[in-house]
Amino acid sequence: MRHRVHGRKLGRTSAHRKALFRNQLTALFTHERIITTVAKAKELRPIAERMVTAARTGTLAARRRVATMVQDKEIARRLFEEIAPRFADRPGGYTRIMRLGRRHGDNAELAIIEFVDYELADHQDDGERESKDSFLDRAKGMFGGGAAADGAAAAGDDEIETAEAAADEEAVAVTEPVADDDAEVVEAEAVEEPAAEEVVEAAEAEEAEAAPAEEPPAAEAEAVSEEAAEDEEKKST
Repeated sequence: MRHRVHGRKLGRTSAHRKALFRNQLTALFTHERIITTVAKAKELRPIAERMVTAARTGTLAARRRVATMVQDKEIARRLFEEIAPRFADRPGGYTRIMRLGRRHGDNAELAIIEFVDYELADHQDDGERESKDSFLDRAKGMFGGGAAADGAAAAGDDEIETAEAAADEEAVAVTEPVADDDAEVVEAEAVEEPAAEEVVEAAEAEEAEAAPAEEPPAAEAEAVSEEAAEDEEKKST
């Protein structure tokens, strides 16, 4: 029986539990809200509140004590300068635990542990922060896949749609003045028709002039034939 046994082992060794709480404290002081199991949240809550109480004093001993659990200097500075001053007039109870239900898979009961003055709207960055790629996405990215490739494909599709829309707009803009172009073409044909008639008339005039010029050779041929006939008559006589 576990009579008078304090704390939960959480299926870990003492060193593993200490590392787990260090990581969870760092995440809690960074984001001011984390999701974990109910058992871990209940074990983390007193540790986190002791760290905040120590940070309220701001002494060197408090900084050394916090440094044993929060080894990131920037997060420790944030705890002393930003988080602890918010609870200067609050005698404990800096965090709260809210149950979320059971997790799919192992059916573990989940909970949110956050600071009591946490406001979700104050921590939303309107989606400007890029989501962190998972290990699987990074592995796929090495071979041209993953979230980066999906994003590039989506961007390529958007560019294609934009180009097609621009091409459609240009086509519409080009087809609209077709009526004016047709009118200009008709006028051009009307202007070109007299030129064709003039060409035909000029050709007929040239043929008419060429016809009399061809007659003299025929007359000469008749004269030559008559002379030949006379020569034959003379020879026969």
